[in-house]
Amino acid sequence: MTDKLLVTKEGHVVTLTLNMPETRNALTDADLCDALVNALHTINADQSVRCAILTGTGKAFSSGGNLKHMQEKSSIFGGDAIDAKDRYREGIQRVARAVWECEVPLIAAVNGPAYGAGCDMTCMCDIRIASSRATFAENFVRVGLISGDGGAWLLPRQVGLSRAAEMTFTGDPVDAETALSWGLVSKVTEPEELLPEANRLASRIAQNPPRQLRMAKRLLREGLNTRFDSLLQLAAVYQGACHQTEDHSEAVDALLEKRAPQFTGR
Repeated sequence: MTDKLLVTKEGHVVTLTLNMPETRNALTDADLCDALVNALHTINADQSVRCAILTGTGKAFSSGGNLKHMQEKSSIFGGDAIDAKDRYREGIQRVARAVWECEVPLIAAVNGPAYGAGCDMTCMCDIRIASSRATFAENFVRVGLISGDGGAWLLPRQVGLSRAAEMTFTGDPVDAETALSWGLVSKVTEPEELLPEANRLASRIAQNPPRQLRMAKRLLREGLNTRFDSLLQLAAVYQGACHQTEDHSEAVDALLEKRAPQFTGR
């Protein structure tokens, strides 16, 4: 694993830290993209993981695209239109799919500016909490681009179409308190409290049975696109499976016996 992405695991919680502060954690570095995708695939395969946190080192969560790469026409910005399409598909869009398809609850702990693809990446997560120093900007138009990583689909689902359009068409940044009032983040903390708060939230989530957490997340994801009747059908299938698990029996027994449950993922 490259040191451009730091991966730590404590108990049932994995923390992924973007670690390229010299580029403000720009997401156009191939090594960083590969490391993120690999780490998320590993999380999906590890049934002991119940929650994950995504954050950044330095002053920024992520600046999105690297302006030097844009100027040099390198990384995903090089070649003709067909080359660029292929590089987007195999680069940042591969990361977007991996983040969106993370099977466990994923918390974005936004420590600073989240611009462009960085803003969109926070929207790929399930829950966002922000440092008071965080800002969010869908600023692609400011560099003569559009969102190439799904932001046009993601952002309206977080803040509504009117506010998403305002952010997209102006490129103006939104501060943490505004993001809170718009529903883009769940909570704003002082900078030094961001990771402790994210870990407290992750620990509360991780107290619950792991397979049920993954199924609950999948239902929320499916609910964004499917008909109500179709979602009910899927929920019935999942619920039937849950009823057969040892963790369901353990949860009921623990509640009746007024003790803490011990979940095993079975």
